[in-house]
Amino acid sequence: MNRGIDKRLKILSSHIAAMASEKEAALAAVSSADGPTIFDKIIRKEIPANVVYEDDKALAFRDLSPQAPTHILIIPKIKDGLSGLSKAEERHCEILGYLLYIAKVVAKQEGLDKGFRIVINDGPDGCQSVYHLHIHLIGGRQMNWPPG
Repeated sequence: MNRGIDKRLKILSSHIAAMASEKEAALAAVSSADGPTIFDKIIRKEIPANVVYEDDKALAFRDLSPQAPTHILIIPKIKDGLSGLSKAEERHCEILGYLLYIAKVVAKQEGLDKGFRIVINDGPDGCQSVYHLHIHLIGGRQMNWPPG
C-alpha cells in the first residue's frame, strides 16, 4: 500500500519540479524574445533535431522533453516577426493555417488516429520558453482536462 502512495508522490513531485523549471525557463526567455532562438539553429542545421517532417515552409521535430508518447514541435521556417501567436498579423494567416494543416499531416503520419492535442504557448504567463512561434502536437495517450 505504501509503495503505491510513495510512487505516486514521487511522480507528483517530479511533475511539480518540471512545471517549476518550465515556468523559470519561460520567464528567462522573455529577455531574448527578439533575438535568434534555438529553433533558428535547428532550421539552419547547426544543431541536430529528430526531424519528422520538413518542406520549404515548415519543420517538425520531436520535443527533447516530451510530455506524452508523441510530442512534436512544428515551426515556420521563416519567423517573419512571428515570435508568438500574440504577434500575429493578417499577413501571417497563410502560414498559421499551413502549420495547423501540417500538424494534421504529422498526426496521421504518427498514427494518432484516436486523437491528439495542439498547444501554442504564448508569453511568460503562457509558459512560452522559445520566442519563435511553435505548435506542440501531443498524443499517444489519453489527454486530461483542464490541461494546466
